[in-house]
Amino acid sequence: MNKIRKGDDIIVLTGRDKGKRGKIALRKDDSYVLVEGINVVKKHTKPNPLKGTVGGIIEKSMPIHQSNVAIFNTATGKADRVGIKQAADGKRVRVYKSSGEEIKVA
Repeated sequence: MNKIRKGDDIIVLTGRDKGKRGKIALRKDDSYVLVEGINVVKKHTKPNPLKGTVGGIIEKSMPIHQSNVAIFNTATGKADRVGIKQAADGKRVRVYKSSGEEIKVA
């Protein structure tokens, strides 16, 4: 079970975007996540008439390693760690380590 999933509200812990918040748009492999509006780079592209692409400078979000982000706990207003516990019905659920409260599925 992944501790960080698509749609989770996260906060960046390190790097030039430290302290910024966003939602996970995509999980790449098992260790990288793509966050909307975080780690934005400018990519210079050549025009390609065969593909119909226009040249220029394009801004796009790049993946960031999941160790550099933490899930954001809206109740406390801080970053939090994620634990996994078994619910009464036997299913595994994600919980905040600080409060033990279950993380709502996005």
